[in-house]
Amino acid sequence: MALHQAIVIGGGIGGLAAALALHRQGIPVNVHERAAALEPVGAGLALAPNALRALDRLGVGPRLRALATPHPAVGVRHPSGRWLARTSTAAVEAHFGDPIAAVARADVIAALVDALPEGTVRTDSPATVIDPGDHRQPAVVRTTDGDQPAGLVVAADGIRSATRALLFPDHPGPRYSGFTTWRSIVTPGRRPAAAGEVWGPGRLAGIVPLADDRIYVYGAALAPAGARAASEHAELQRLYGDWCAPVPQLFAMAEPDRILRNDVWDLADPLPAQHHGRVALLGDAAHAMCPFLGQGACQAIEDAVVLASLLTPSADLATALPAYTAARLPRTTAVVTASRRTGALIALRTPAATLLRTTALTLAGLLPTRTLLGRSATLYNWQPPALAAER
Repeated sequence: MALHQAIVIGGGIGGLAAALALHRQGIPVNVHERAAALEPVGAGLALAPNALRALDRLGVGPRLRALATPHPAVGVRHPSGRWLARTSTAAVEAHFGDPIAAVARADVIAALVDALPEGTVRTDSPATVIDPGDHRQPAVVRTTDGDQPAGLVVAADGIRSATRALLFPDHPGPRYSGFTTWRSIVTPGRRPAAAGEVWGPGRLAGIVPLADDRIYVYGAALAPAGARAASEHAELQRLYGDWCAPVPQLFAMAEPDRILRNDVWDLADPLPAQHHGRVALLGDAAHAMCPFLGQGACQAIEDAVVLASLLTPSADLATALPAYTAARLPRTTAVVTASRRTGALIALRTPAATLLRTTALTLAGLLPTRTLLGRSATLYNWQPPALAAER
């Protein structure tokens, strides 16, 4: 059955990237987003070189690179302010051919939406897979307009994916990582002298300069699942008030009603596949991960380009979707595992354990820049396949 229509469930970065990639392959596509509006504006993200190359395939890479803010010093510090390991955005770009571009999440959403045909994205439009279909029959998706057949369904419906639960009912689902996170964007009026992360016992804070003198500031700390403070603003001051500048100052600037707090859950148990029938799982629905490598959105964007590269309007999904799983499942499983391992390092809290961690980071910081950056080569050197628009 030819791909006369594709339906994407979920209007986050992964879902929108998939829609744009499919559109560039000549496949008609609609996006159904349950929420009344697209993602919240109060957070940023880091687009690593692997994601930037994939975004180039979608035609939006240059727009997002233009928003990136170069910084001469990025790395990891001790709460006292002492650098443990550092480099610069220029060094990253020289080594990998692209920087790590820090941008507001809302800017990525806007770039993807603007590149899609008008009317592609429908908000306040929940959609549910009723039948995943097979090589003979289309999938069926229930929407507010009724049941719709689809040659392909891309399920980018997040970590609590109803589609994943339907396709793989025996999978245990997401596990709590032990961490909760806080995120906000502030405008302090001038760029801080230091960017990157500060690691303390069982918690970290991050500082990411954005365009227009904005700063994306975030924290992660061990906490029981579901715990909440009477005032998250006050909780941040309790956790980080005695850390090095400008961490407490930036958290103090955050507007209390614009601080996002989310517990971190991940799919520590890999799925048996990233597809079933005519449905492809993408992003958090397929491989939700801890944020400690900054690869969640990056891997979703990779998914989108790889999936679309295997498809054309006349594609045989009986071979294309297994090829998608074969290309993506080993890589995403490795990134989920590596992100969890990094979280285990951040979770260390005893004086002896944190001293060992600090010593290890300090020794790593003494390595030549090329050697230090080379540790990220497996992630950052990934090359996306070409899409039809480029062939």
